Amino acid sequence: MYCLEIRDHIMIAHSFKGAFFGPAQNMHGATFIVDVAFFRAQLSQENVVVDIGRALDALKAVLKPLNYQNLDAIPEFEGIQTTTEFLARHIFDKMAQAAHAGELGPGGEGIGRMRVTLHESHVAKGGYEADMPIQKAQA
Repeated sequence: MYCLEIRDHIMIAHSFKGAFFGPAQNMHGATFIVDVAFFRAQLSQENVVVDIGRALDALKAVLKPLNYQNLDAIPEFEGIQTTTEFLARHIFDKMAQAAHAGELGPGGEGIGRMRVTLHESHVAKGGYEADMPIQKAQA
């Protein structure tokens, strides 16, 4: 399996509800380093996994609505615990949509699997990895 990985970062603020989260119930900030890995069994016609520049542009577009935001104030996340793992899945879904929309360039449709990892600190990271959802045919 071939792999290509790209990286960016976001700075967010949020809080959690419930004793499970201890002091993280208070408003706090996080700077996440965001890695997205693309996997495919065969290289594209151009001999790449995916176009690095287009993948970076897509990731920047996905992260822009989150960067420098209080996630508690974003209507889409109302009532949701915006944990590292949850955010990794959110970013995965948005990057999968970008791939299906052709935003990763020619060959992006051949990505078979993707992994999103959010590095919280030098001692902790979380993520989401799955096969790429099958694109639905346009009606």
